[in-house]
Amino acid sequence: MTPKDPQAPALAALAGLIADESRAACLLALLDGRAWTAGELARRAGVAASTLSAHLDRLVAGGLLAQERQGRHRYVRLADARAAQLVEDLAARAAPAARRPRTLREAGAGSAMARGRTCYDHLAGRLGIAVTDALSARGLLRTDAGAGTGGTDPGSTGSGGTGAGGTGTGGTGTGFALTDAGLGWFASAGIVLDRRGRRPLARACLDWTERRPHLAGAAGAALCRHALDTGWCERIGSERAVRVTPVGATALYELLGVERTALG
Repeated sequence: MTPKDPQAPALAALAGLIADESRAACLLALLDGRAWTAGELARRAGVAASTLSAHLDRLVAGGLLAQERQGRHRYVRLADARAAQLVEDLAARAAPAARRPRTLREAGAGSAMARGRTCYDHLAGRLGIAVTDALSARGLLRTDAGAGTGGTDPGSTGSGGTGAGGTGTGGTGTGFALTDAGLGWFASAGIVLDRRGRRPLARACLDWTERRPHLAGAAGAALCRHALDTGWCERIGSERAVRVTPVGATALYELLGVERTALG
């Protein structure tokens, strides 16, 4: 009898954590990168607070969520970027076929999410795609990095190989890599890249509305944080939707040549 793969029990346990609609709803809500109270998540999942508390306990024990308490409130968030990446990838694969919205409010929310949103800590939707395309067109981002590398830890930050625009960095096995010119662009724009730890500098994340990859990883997170901190983008509604401000539209055009029509 062939021995069972020792990773099988751990993989089954991880899948079991996500294989519940209430827990899945919590994980998707937390992709906005912020901490939520247990009560807020209970309302989002449509279950009683006591029921949701048990679900959160399982997700925290399983390493997908981190928690902290402030007074009588319990706050939870995704444990780290790797947990967010897992949820993002599964959500993109499981994205439902397009359906007609049932109400005008639902139609408006769906349109806003497709136009621009945060995907954990980076930009997604048409906004994320437009920025990614602009970085690529200017030779700042390689979108073919990692092809044929094989066996590389997806959390590593190795060299992505040499190509037009310089040596790709931080893209091995992740699909994307910043070029030397790209590193210079981030520095000149005042966007600080966090190169500590094992998170890849650049990573491709499949956009579930556009069905194309947008920029994630440390570079995507830094760009999103800068956009929100400087007022290029602002959050709207109660979900993950963001919109580009007039200041942001001007900055994105001047720095990357992104046309305003690509942001609407």
